[in-house]
Amino acid sequence: MSDSDEEPLIFRRSNISKQNEQKSEGKQLHRQAGQTGKQVSGVHLNSNGRTNNTQSSKPAQPEAPNSAGHASRPKSPLLKPKEPAPLDVSRSITSQSKSGMVDDIRSSVKQPTQSNYDSDDLEDKKPLSARLGTGQSRGNSSLQTKEPHYRVKKDLDSSDDDIPLSKKYHPYPSDGTSYTKSNENRERNHLSSQQNGSIKIDGQHKSPTMLKKRIIDSTSSSQSSAKKAKTTIGSQVTISVSQSVKAEKADDDDHVPIAQRSKLVAKHDQKSLITKKATKVAASSSKTSSSNKKVTKKSQYSQSSKLQPTSGDGQKWSTLVHNGVIFPPPYKPHGVKMLYKGKPVDLTPEQEEVATMYAIMKDTEYMEKKQFKENFMNDWRKLLGKKHVIQDLEQCDFGPIYDWYQNEKEKKKQMTTEEKKAAKEEKLKQEEKYMWAIVDGVKEKVGNFRVEPPGLFRGRGDHPKMGKLKRRIRPSDITINIGKGAPVPQCPIPGESWKEIRHDNTVTWLAYWNDPINQKECKYVFLAASSSLKGQSDKEKYEKARLLKNYIHGIRAAYSKDFASKDTTKRQIAVATYLIDKLALRAGNEKDDDEADTVGCCTLKVGNVQCMGANTLKFDFLGKDSIKYENEVEVEAAVYKAIGQFQAGKKEDDDLFDELDTSKLNAHLKGLMPGLTAKVFRTYNASITLDEMLHNDTKEGDVTQKIVTYQKANKQVAIICNHQRSVSKSHQAQVERLEAKTEELKALVEELQKDLDRAKKGKPPLKDSDGKRKRNLTPEILEKKIAQTNAKIQKLELDKDTKEQLKTVALGTSKINYLDPRISVAWCKRHEVPIEKIFNKSLLAKFAWAMDVDPNFRF
Repeated sequence: MSDSDEEPLIFRRSNISKQNEQKSEGKQLHRQAGQTGKQVSGVHLNSNGRTNNTQSSKPAQPEAPNSAGHASRPKSPLLKPKEPAPLDVSRSITSQSKSGMVDDIRSSVKQPTQSNYDSDDLEDKKPLSARLGTGQSRGNSSLQTKEPHYRVKKDLDSSDDDIPLSKKYHPYPSDGTSYTKSNENRERNHLSSQQNGSIKIDGQHKSPTMLKKRIIDSTSSSQSSAKKAKTTIGSQVTISVSQSVKAEKADDDDHVPIAQRSKLVAKHDQKSLITKKATKVAASSSKTSSSNKKVTKKSQYSQSSKLQPTSGDGQKWSTLVHNGVIFPPPYKPHGVKMLYKGKPVDLTPEQEEVATMYAIMKDTEYMEKKQFKENFMNDWRKLLGKKHVIQDLEQCDFGPIYDWYQNEKEKKKQMTTEEKKAAKEEKLKQEEKYMWAIVDGVKEKVGNFRVEPPGLFRGRGDHPKMGKLKRRIRPSDITINIGKGAPVPQCPIPGESWKEIRHDNTVTWLAYWNDPINQKECKYVFLAASSSLKGQSDKEKYEKARLLKNYIHGIRAAYSKDFASKDTTKRQIAVATYLIDKLALRAGNEKDDDEADTVGCCTLKVGNVQCMGANTLKFDFLGKDSIKYENEVEVEAAVYKAIGQFQAGKKEDDDLFDELDTSKLNAHLKGLMPGLTAKVFRTYNASITLDEMLHNDTKEGDVTQKIVTYQKANKQVAIICNHQRSVSKSHQAQVERLEAKTEELKALVEELQKDLDRAKKGKPPLKDSDGKRKRNLTPEILEKKIAQTNAKIQKLELDKDTKEQLKTVALGTSKINYLDPRISVAWCKRHEVPIEKIFNKSLLAKFAWAMDVDPNFRF
């Protein structure tokens, strides 16, 4: 096409010529569709003649024989387990663009022509670019189609850390392409809402369904779909979000709904959003499930939170389809009778189930805890009834049930490999349909779709409710959240129904129910940690912590000034903020009588802090999860003096900060920086410590030495955050194996050294311990073997030392919740350490968004 063709042309045509050309366009359209070999589905005309492609994110599927009947009523996803996965994530941008163009072309073909000749004249006087919605040019009888060109805004500087998240990061493509650095600089289309429901893309009108299409880098779009399917990092839907972040409601809220932690405001007016066609969740093929079944699974069951479900701030998704939750199998009575005062006792199935729960805990430490036994007997007595023969727990003999349970365990161990494999496949087959959800047409993994079975509550530490019966959760306890128009998950238990069905697109939980032990807590079902929504939430959390570095000097100057304030409340807030900053203490919340007596900064008692002299404070209290916090630390003189003043005239059980509570402290922190909480301090201090230690302590050497450096830095962070653990039962055995292997290699070195000495003298090697003649090796080969064996000995000794140093420290908690993963990824890139040495498979999936970070990234 010449340059003159791009200029506006004015010519006259009759209605007949227009109709002929439209027919020609229609024929040409079908020819092009046949040449590309791709099907265009879901094209419908709306009332104003525009086409809406409601299935742009899924491949076209053959029409069912009874299509009319199928469309008349939505069917549950449970009824079609063999239906193929409803989306094709390997489609290139070229096919998407052409599909969108074909929609617009068909729309123009179907437009009724005007009969008024004058209106035709006015139409003819318009430039071609104004008359053709997609910006295409028509000059010949044959239709020329071009791919639309988008203006690409390239980042001139790779370090764009200060740009708001909502403007910086675009969703990852779900087409299976590896998430490399090229994806970070993918093309970004500038979208603006139109009142008529269309979207304006750089001056061109497109259907809102363009939002569903993947934004793929031009380099990756040329790759074959087979290549793209190798690595899947996670997909995100295209939802515009605001940069502002809502304050966190709890001190440790990694599993709190995103809606209550992040303030994501949808940019598009709801009138401009088109309700997408509900898509059924289909079970994946056996091949797919086998490759994904080991993806991140921190907890087998749902996660609990003290926050009650409320609407969030901003739309998180447009369509949501899932199959609900899976319930544990019903109890099967075994018929084994326990003894009471030496005599067998008949129990109902419900009574027997609870007795079995107690019997199988015979070898645990809980059998020595009085509180556990009392709570168990109180709840079991309610099932037994007042007139039941069993009245005293001490007279009960659960031995027969315990022996039956041990025999059943032994039978499972004796199963053949084929039997175990068959049982595993059967379980996977039953759970497959619950493992996935479809969010805005993108298939996402569900993190915790199992309802926890009934049992005896254990708790952590000396929890006052240990031993109480966790009743069986029924469908009538569960609230389901699903998209409007999507098929409601079928209740798997006949004769029962869900408690409530919601269609709240401002939250990200799929289902919730109240905890049977603590009704104030809720159990939530979320998408997996590797999902796009969770990844986005994690990134915002660490960006908020990074933002604190711009405020931290002013915050520290402000609370240091208030140490000497005459206002007691101000002085207490200043000291509490200091302790949260320097010691990474949690804020702490008020506890009920039936909750574990754990404390945080605001709930410290006078007896939890001792003034030791020389500006040294000794802290001794139970922190979160009843983990003991013991620390002796030197503080500023003004802080030491203030603590002494706060303790004056008070008893040990009195509050240290009697004029301060969590709400006052959080309000003060939010005034210092938007969204600032005690947890942001913990995240900041943990991440900045890791970043500085890795930067300063990493030396040149082999990978093993570098990993030891990383673990030392990780250990320091765990100490700051008080992440402790008890010594594992297998620790001593592991150390002994390392020592035995080391001694074996040292003996081998001695033997090789003797052979080397003889080889240098020209003598043959001595026979080995079995009396067999050894190979006659050259001195060079023997020296190489000695060096290799010494390297192995050095590695084993490093491993042993590391195990001893880390035996009471939990490194994983800080990695999951407090350390910005980009620090670790960038460090691995700079020092050529395989990321698999630092992150396990679960964390690799959880932090997929961090894998393309620049090697020079610093927190």
